Amino acid sequence: MTLRVLHLAGSPVSEFYADLSRLYAADALVATADPERYEFVAAYVAPGGQWCFPSGLTPEAIAAAPSMEVGEALAHLASLDIDVAVPQLFCIPGMTSYRALLDVLAIPYVGNTPDAMALGAHKARARSVVSAAGVSVPAGEVLRIGERPSIAPPAVVKPVDADNSLGIGLVRESDEYDDALAAAFAHSDEVLVESYVELGREVRVGLVERSGELVGLPLEEYSVHPDTKPIRDHADKIGAGVEGGLRLMAKDAEHAWIVDAADPLTERVQEAARRCHRAMGARHYSLFDFRIDEHGEPWFLEAGLYCSFARTSVVAVMAAAAGITLPDLFATALAEALRGPD
Repeated sequence: MTLRVLHLAGSPVSEFYADLSRLYAADALVATADPERYEFVAAYVAPGGQWCFPSGLTPEAIAAAPSMEVGEALAHLASLDIDVAVPQLFCIPGMTSYRALLDVLAIPYVGNTPDAMALGAHKARARSVVSAAGVSVPAGEVLRIGERPSIAPPAVVKPVDADNSLGIGLVRESDEYDDALAAAFAHSDEVLVESYVELGREVRVGLVERSGELVGLPLEEYSVHPDTKPIRDHADKIGAGVEGGLRLMAKDAEHAWIVDAADPLTERVQEAARRCHRAMGARHYSLFDFRIDEHGEPWFLEAGLYCSFARTSVVAVMAAAAGITLPDLFATALAEALRGPD
């Protein structure tokens, strides 16, 4: 018996996030296809909130699919007898409201719940929760428009709820705050200012649940340098395609690499990540960024509680380094979603 799997992509509020979601989800459709095990159904939410159910997630397939208002789309979705869903929306409503919609429709889905996603998307709240669980966080404060930072430079300024390093900046002198705050406020009504953690190293760690066990994956380390590349920015994550659209940045040894599992940093960061995962109420998988100071201390930067199951998805890359193939990772995630809460 095959599983009917819904891949829900797009964004009701953002062309950028709609295209980003489509790119990842389109790759996942190809990378995880197995007609003997799955029947894939694609749904796409366009900016403005209209739905369609295209034959695939290419721009041409989406343009050819009939557009539906929300009520008609939900009635159609309810008629499809979906067994399990893979939500692929990266905007705030997509990570929260549309997952809650799947809950209302009683469709099991892979990944974290709306409340966990909302927590992870709000950098200031996430850091408060993991700090209470004993994980180190840099000194920080949240500002609204018109408020001034009290943290002395060097400091990192970033929108409190933007992703992919949009609006992030490093301030080394107090007179640089105005420009950095303006750039961050362009993406959010609130801005997080954090003390800059001197390098060190910067790593990302993934966790996956397999048969009830929370498994730590190999770390991915990023190319940073105290002078030439002190922080990772938007250009490190998303690039421009040849025809003006988005493209996913390639994983290459110049920009990112898998850390040897024997590196003593691995166990230390994985343990901190487990604390984060449990404190934030994550499920199925999670992803966390840490800055490692010159003394080897991991400092929590932010959470990324999603996996797209595209071949370039960070969790997929880490899992592959651990000997877990993408089809196996996908099958395990579906099984965990269908298994339900303990």
